[in-house]
Amino acid sequence: MSESAATLMVDLIISLDGYASAEGWPGWWGLEGPEYLAWLEEEGKKDFTTLMGANTYRVMSSMSEEASEAGSGFSEEEGASLSGLAAMPKIVFSSTLKEPLAWPNSELISGDAVKAVRELKRTRTGTLSTLGSLSLCRSLLTAGLVDRFRLVVFPVITGRTGSERIYDGYPDVALELVNSRTFDGRSQLLEYIPTVIDGPPPARRG
Repeated sequence: MSESAATLMVDLIISLDGYASAEGWPGWWGLEGPEYLAWLEEEGKKDFTTLMGANTYRVMSSMSEEASEAGSGFSEEEGASLSGLAAMPKIVFSSTLKEPLAWPNSELISGDAVKAVRELKRTRTGTLSTLGSLSLCRSLLTAGLVDRFRLVVFPVITGRTGSERIYDGYPDVALELVNSRTFDGRSQLLEYIPTVIDGPPPARRG
């Protein structure tokens, strides 16, 4: 990779048992704390371009707009994190949405996402980071395009109510841990370099 090329990070929040959300539970499973929200705000100031699919675009643009209004019901920290997304550059992959997109700083790409992201990595700088969009993340990882795989694991098991299983359909992936952190004494950030592999490594001898 050349020095000017962008890096691609898949960025996910999950329950301990690997769900992206759970029926009846609030966002972040109701476990977001001040350290985590402050970290989100700082991350939002970095040179990131956010990648997402159409469903995530619809949900997050609506939440961002709501958070910017008085009496939204969001806490001050939640509101700052959500409304701040409007200022970030965003790329939306969809064959159903039409331009112009209402959410500020949003660019629409209607073609093949994997092909488009491969070209974005070559021509852009900074960090391309996914937001939600589980099928997009899976496709990019399977294609070997992901440079960083970052999770924030929330301390909850949602075996009965969990929805959106993250790892279904994934290839086998070897992960090298490069960063970790605990937020608010309960949520764990884990950042890895991923390598897609054909299957289990050979058994060690001796």
